[in-house]
Amino acid sequence: MAESVKSKFDKRIIFPSGEQSRFLLTAKEKSKLSWLEFAKKIGIHKRTLNDWKREKYHASLNIIKKISRQTNTKILKNIEVRDPFWYVNKGAKVGGLTVYKKYGRIGGDPEYRKKKWYEWWEKEGRFKKHPIINVCRLIKKPRISKDLAEFVGIMIGDGGVTKSQVSIYLNPITDNAYIVFVTKLIKRLFGIMPSFYKNNETEARIVVSRTRLVSFCKSIGLKIGNKLKQNLDIPDWVKDKKCFKNACMRGLMDTDGCFFNECHKINKKIYCYPRLAFSSNSKQLRSSVVELLKELNFSPKVRCKRNVQLENREDIIRYFNLIGTSNPKHRRKFEIAFGGVG
Repeated sequence: MAESVKSKFDKRIIFPSGEQSRFLLTAKEKSKLSWLEFAKKIGIHKRTLNDWKREKYHASLNIIKKISRQTNTKILKNIEVRDPFWYVNKGAKVGGLTVYKKYGRIGGDPEYRKKKWYEWWEKEGRFKKHPIINVCRLIKKPRISKDLAEFVGIMIGDGGVTKSQVSIYLNPITDNAYIVFVTKLIKRLFGIMPSFYKNNETEARIVVSRTRLVSFCKSIGLKIGNKLKQNLDIPDWVKDKKCFKNACMRGLMDTDGCFFNECHKINKKIYCYPRLAFSSNSKQLRSSVVELLKELNFSPKVRCKRNVQLENREDIIRYFNLIGTSNPKHRRKFEIAFGGVG
């Protein structure tokens, strides 16, 4: 390793005292150039040339040979040539011995180092960006599409965005197959494999910790922080195309929707009617869902001040034919209720 490092640097020529300066002055006079022009001609910085002229440092063997050839200036015979960093071993031994005599150990006082580190950390270190840790990792930025519209519906329904994370909350038991779908959708859209956390028996989280994804979600109309306090609603771009409306509605219903039977007992007989309901505490979102379903020629009803329902049998069948579902639990309930229709 040491040899490979040395090979990258020139050997040094050791002139007797005063001879290095004399050699450079002679060569410069022969060249009839200024010191700046002379430095450029031999390919070094003027400051380096000045240091050599003052004999502050030993000159490079290769440069001295180059000067000798170009100016026809002879180099003294029997000049000593040394490898680069020849002085390191000697200097290290002297320095190490001095430190050991002063502190009784190599490396100084560890308590003092620790104290100074904490001082640096409080004043400066904790405010600096780490070149690796603090670098924002890239994501694939998808184009506006049906997949993206469905992702938006999922996020509006059961998603949440903080300053550094995007999360989707689902039931690990009833939504087990749907979790697989959502994970693949995120991977397909953003080129990221999300993390999965099971909080308890009834709640699991799909999580992506990327600030770039947070910024992207904000750019497509999703809210950072409390959704309800920020007038949660469907983004305008989703409302521009029928295919986007369908996909977003699918994401909304697959997360905050449910398929159930509404049963009534009349004259000792029980009558059950299938219902497809979307629930939200956001008045603005409920209004947008009603408007969207009406634009798609459905007949939605608002129930209990928070549910938007499809109650007509033909509407429900057409919903599953036109919009469909990516959540297998909804598909199973629909097929049981309607005997596989759709």
